[in-house]
Amino acid sequence: MSEATPGQAAPPTLAKRVASLDTQTALKRLDSIDPTEIANMLAAMPPARANSLLAAMEPDWRARIMAAAPAGTDWSDGQRYAEGTVGRLLEDPPALFTTGTPVSVAIETLREVVKQRLVTYLWVVDAQQHLMGVVAFRDLLYADRAGALDDIMIRSPFALRPRMLLVDAMREVVTRHYPVYPVCEEDGRLVGQVRGQVLFEQQAFEISAQAGSMVGVEKEERLATPLWRAFRFRNPWLLVNLLTVFVAAAVVGYFEDTINRVVVLAMFLPVLGGQSGNLGCQSLAVMLRGMTLGELRGLGVAKIVTKEALLGLLNGVVTGALAGAAMYWVVARGGGDDALLLGFITLFAMAISCMVAGLSGSLIPVILKRLGADPATASSIFLTTMTDVVSMGSFLGLVTWLVL
Repeated sequence: MSEATPGQAAPPTLAKRVASLDTQTALKRLDSIDPTEIANMLAAMPPARANSLLAAMEPDWRARIMAAAPAGTDWSDGQRYAEGTVGRLLEDPPALFTTGTPVSVAIETLREVVKQRLVTYLWVVDAQQHLMGVVAFRDLLYADRAGALDDIMIRSPFALRPRMLLVDAMREVVTRHYPVYPVCEEDGRLVGQVRGQVLFEQQAFEISAQAGSMVGVEKEERLATPLWRAFRFRNPWLLVNLLTVFVAAAVVGYFEDTINRVVVLAMFLPVLGGQSGNLGCQSLAVMLRGMTLGELRGLGVAKIVTKEALLGLLNGVVTGALAGAAMYWVVARGGGDDALLLGFITLFAMAISCMVAGLSGSLIPVILKRLGADPATASSIFLTTMTDVVSMGSFLGLVTWLVL
């Protein structure tokens, strides 16, 4: 494998390979490489990935690398801003001109720039770097060369803030589908630009990572993560899951005598557990989506939780009625005397377990967030335990109490 030499750009394939690793593995890979080579390698990566690696480094190591960074690297300013903000995605604007610049001068200046970088917009600023306007690159073709950029620019353009969370930025740009967005401080000073593709890719990664987090797969794990590191990522949550499974199994074991005496119950236990589990996952998915999009701010948590509990109850009554009818038919066909009672118990247990599932699916991510944990982390593990314990416990408990 060829490494970059000091002063030269890192091979794109090498930079891409390192970027595909999880953060800890990537840092271990970079540990023995010269800071200048690392800086060149980071310069070849997307700014968001380069910034995430820099943020995970020791302060002294990071300082040496940033000191060796090539002039104008896209990630050089990103460390000033918090993780998950627009500032971490900053790029250096390739086409920056002061107000009053003639069109002819801008065209001549860009002749060399476009050979190195893609230019979509020209940013026009004043002497203090305040953004005054934007000129689309294509508009230069039709502009009067004797005129100034001020004559063809769009004044007071839309801009993002560097400290704005990615979720908030996504809401701002959802109706503004521009290829590039200027990023300005509160006083209007231009600090960089963000490409729409990078912004959407970063947010898509965060949302896609939720699916793995729900079953204990860390966001840091990637396809290129080494075997043993992937094992360390996943195994702790699987051990937690094993413990919770034993809890559910203990509930069933407690009512072993009831199952032995009413064998038909074994047929309906998976029905209650599966139905309430699916309903809980629906509530969990809706709650996580709402938290990701920031919808909880306008709606009270208590109102949402109450709604999900009532929704679970209504769905539980409908599906419970069908399951109860099936229980009645199975028991009656076998000549049982308690067919009607067992049917009503099935209906009631399904309604209760689905209500608790809706309640749990909406509450678990909120509780995790209040505890300072990732709301999506292993939520389904705790949700599955809750739904299994309640559905099986209520069903078998009612049969023991009312039938036996």
